[in-house]
Amino acid sequence: MDKKKIAWMISLTCTLVLMFAVRNNARVEQSSKEAAGPVGLFEGHGDVGAVLHGGSVEYDAAQHSYTIAGSGENMWFRRDGFQFAWKKVSGDVTLTADISFVGKGVNEHRKAVLMVRQSLDADSAYADLALHRSGLTSLQFREERGAATHEIQSNVSAPKRLRIVKRGTYFTMSLGSADGELHLAGGSTRIALKEPFYVGIGVCIHDKEVLEKAVFSNVELKAAAPVTAAQSTLYSTLEIITVASTDRRVVYVAPERLEAPNWMPDGKNLLFNRNGRMEKIAVTGGAPQIMDTGFAVRCNNDHGISPDGTQLAISDQSQEEHRSLVYIVPIGGGTPRRITQKSPSYWHGWSPDGKTLAFVGQRNEEFDIYTIPAAGGEETRLTAAKGLDDGPEYSPDGKYVYFNSERTGHMQIWRMRAADGIEQEQVTFDEYNNWFPHISPDGQQMVFLTYDPSVSGHPENKDVMLRWMSLNDRKTSVLAKLFGGQGTINVPSWSPDGRQFAFVSYQVVPSEQTGK
Repeated sequence: MDKKKIAWMISLTCTLVLMFAVRNNARVEQSSKEAAGPVGLFEGHGDVGAVLHGGSVEYDAAQHSYTIAGSGENMWFRRDGFQFAWKKVSGDVTLTADISFVGKGVNEHRKAVLMVRQSLDADSAYADLALHRSGLTSLQFREERGAATHEIQSNVSAPKRLRIVKRGTYFTMSLGSADGELHLAGGSTRIALKEPFYVGIGVCIHDKEVLEKAVFSNVELKAAAPVTAAQSTLYSTLEIITVASTDRRVVYVAPERLEAPNWMPDGKNLLFNRNGRMEKIAVTGGAPQIMDTGFAVRCNNDHGISPDGTQLAISDQSQEEHRSLVYIVPIGGGTPRRITQKSPSYWHGWSPDGKTLAFVGQRNEEFDIYTIPAAGGEETRLTAAKGLDDGPEYSPDGKYVYFNSERTGHMQIWRMRAADGIEQEQVTFDEYNNWFPHISPDGQQMVFLTYDPSVSGHPENKDVMLRWMSLNDRKTSVLAKLFGGQGTINVPSWSPDGRQFAFVSYQVVPSEQTGK
């Protein structure tokens, strides 16, 4: 046998051995074409992404339950690996199930999910409601194909019954006990999926070497009812976002309008306003406490804490003509001390040395930026351009006041010298309407609220974005897309360490989204 033929046979043998090894020992990525047939109410099931051990789905018709065995290293970052039972649908949907894990398991981060997904590709855009073995429950999402995964962590641990809702481009989560009512459990995220898309249940074990199971029972897949004003409730979610990762955590959810969180200097508590009163809540959650603000019981969403943490500036409209005035009250409660004599006046900033307040005042039909001594005295006008100027906030070094102005035709972020208002310069240059600049404690970053170009003013209940800017090079990125606006971030809300930011998101929830 000649050398060429021997070499060819050796090459063929190696190729066959390699193919056998890949098929039997390496990770196997199962596509939608390889998916198994219908099971229960789902059209198919199979492994999404690369897994070492193929998963399975067993359906118990008598119990209306699905036992899913799954493997997979993770459902995070830019690619997923998990077993998925799915149905292809269009429109608005709700998916509800009771979930329990089988056995103690190896990894506390293993996940059982209710998912809405664009495709069966491993890097697909999606949103899911993930129950971890540790009890952590999160609304996880990948906004577009190949993007990084992010999450909104609920403040409810180890729920028995879970529901994910897709309504338009928004995804929300509700949680509850197995026999009790479901309750809205966190903020929403906005992701645009094309129709049709996949909705279903899945398991990822967070360990490529392991195959484990979870049981989904009382599974319901329904069309989501449309939102009508007569049968809906506004919910507010007080949230914290970690700026570096853009992951979010729920602090408190209520079927009322909460607004404008301040982060207290101790780093342990947040302040916000609701129904004209100021309230305090731990950053870890719990029950809020109403603060003593004396006669000031019509506080609006313009308030903030002095640099030394001893005083609270409020804007209240309970007196005289019921137009907003700025007061200072001890942080522990007491009688408000009036600062501004003219109205309406809306507090927004406190100088780093605690001696001066910055506020917005309407004088002669124009809204402009003013300063006034914290001890009381005469107000000083800093802006005089035609059009609304709003949202003044001091830089941490006290040199500048940042604010938003519509002097260019639509709202943009500006800054000026704090001492006298001169050298007014534009900071943002884009087609959006940008409001309420908030500067990080180190003076290097800014978070602000962005509306669509078509939106005038800063109304409530709109599609908005929280955006971040590096003040060194003016680079900008999106932190979150949410339903919000007025009340979301009207006032300073950076954590003292400059790593996190507090805000409020909103949801208009129909009566069918909560309940059994």
